[in-house]
Amino acid sequence: MSEDELVTRAAGVVGIYTFLSRVLGLLRDILIANFFGSGMSADAFFVAFRIPNLLRRLFAEGSFSVAFIPVFSEYLRKRSRQDAVILAQAVCTLLTLILTVVSILGIVFAPFIVRIIAPGFGAGGEKYALTVLLTRIMFPYIFLVSVLALFSGILNAMKHFAAPAMAPVFLNLSMIAALVLLAPSLKNPTVGLAIGVIVGGILQMLLQVPFVLKKGFSLAPRWLPSHPALRRIGTLMLPTIFGSAIYQINQLVGTLLATLLKEGSVSYLYYADRLVQFPLGVFAIAISTAVLPSLSREAADGDFAGLRGTISHAIRLTMFITIPAMMGLIVLGEPIVRLLFQRGAFDVPATDMTARALLYYSVGLWAFAGLRVFVSAFYSLQDTTTPVKVAVIAMVLNLIFSLILMRTPLEHGGLALALSLASTVQLVILILLLRGRIGGIEGKTVLGSMAKSFLSSMIMAIGIYWLSFKFLAVTVTGTMASLAFCVLLVMGAGILIYLLSARLLGCTELTSVMKVVRRSRRRA
Repeated sequence: MSEDELVTRAAGVVGIYTFLSRVLGLLRDILIANFFGSGMSADAFFVAFRIPNLLRRLFAEGSFSVAFIPVFSEYLRKRSRQDAVILAQAVCTLLTLILTVVSILGIVFAPFIVRIIAPGFGAGGEKYALTVLLTRIMFPYIFLVSVLALFSGILNAMKHFAAPAMAPVFLNLSMIAALVLLAPSLKNPTVGLAIGVIVGGILQMLLQVPFVLKKGFSLAPRWLPSHPALRRIGTLMLPTIFGSAIYQINQLVGTLLATLLKEGSVSYLYYADRLVQFPLGVFAIAISTAVLPSLSREAADGDFAGLRGTISHAIRLTMFITIPAMMGLIVLGEPIVRLLFQRGAFDVPATDMTARALLYYSVGLWAFAGLRVFVSAFYSLQDTTTPVKVAVIAMVLNLIFSLILMRTPLEHGGLALALSLASTVQLVILILLLRGRIGGIEGKTVLGSMAKSFLSSMIMAIGIYWLSFKFLAVTVTGTMASLAFCVLLVMGAGILIYLLSARLLGCTELTSVMKVVRRSRRRA
């Protein structure tokens, strides 16, 4: 199987499980809202869960994975399998030691951490005490998810993507089971949910173990703190930690600026972002996850022609899926928001304001997705500094654009548009820098493919725009069931129109996707 076919197939595997995880995550959130609402217990849980989640994003899934996979792939390609096994054991041993210390410190200093993260909870009282308790229960999650990141990196580098992609499904299932079976029987139900998080983390990690052992890797400890690869991994991690922090800063700045606008602006942006993150997580993150090991292998071999071809295929596949998703959200944003959120306190004006934010986030969806691929390309070259430098430029631009656009009639929509514009500039800079680094990215092929995807998406957009007048206009005063039926009907018709248009225009990405689907059916 060629690298292009491997990337397409792996992205499909990751995308399927990511989609399932997102659906279960939505069900989990609905159940949490049903059990705890927005009261004291919910506030305490979300703050306590945010702490290990923040560390997970900064260290485990963010910096560690992108630093480990290129180095590990290089060992697999240029050295013996035994050398790669020794490296994995050395990393696992050191990581386990560090994470054990971090977990103990987190449990001991939980009261101090909560006072910093949630100063509004005070330094005493029931809410503060509950948050400290939940933090102590869930803090070891960072240990579990970091070891999971190591196992996932090993498996992805070995061309196995199913088990790592399946892991988040088990976390959501564990939390749902805890909500339904354990929480109601406890004096404080949120403790049951926190236990569900830890059980889910254990299940996520243990799921990887049989597959890691099957690949010939031992989990026996090996203390080699002076191993040369450990220093390289640490050196690569530092810039990516800072890069992950920049993303968190961008989110914080957006939230702070939104608080200066009309009441509800923060919520409008949050709900709109959740909708944009769905296709971004299912498709763009899936492709970037699948492409990093392939790029790392080619970079380790010095195969820049193969590297250029794989990047070209990954970005064409990303745009083939993301551009129609972008058009769909632009045209159907309002009925989708109405279907998912408009009930109870979320009224018609809230729907309109959220749909406005969704519109301006959606126009940048292609840039958000493209960034994932090009950042992975730099990581495969073991260059984690350049993406961070460009991210700093984008952060400054986002702040400038936000301060300008939020004062226009766009208001909170201006903040969403600012992020889209800054991300577009960030993507363009990364493309130019990567072209100079590897001698091009097959630009004519990429632009030709994007033009076909865009034209097919425009045909689809016209079709669903007409259908929305035909079917969705009558659901404004109808039931949620009728709205759901009509939205799904229009979306299904849109997918069919896009695929037919892409087929008529000769989009090669459709052919490559169908080839992998047919091969999977034959194997099944």
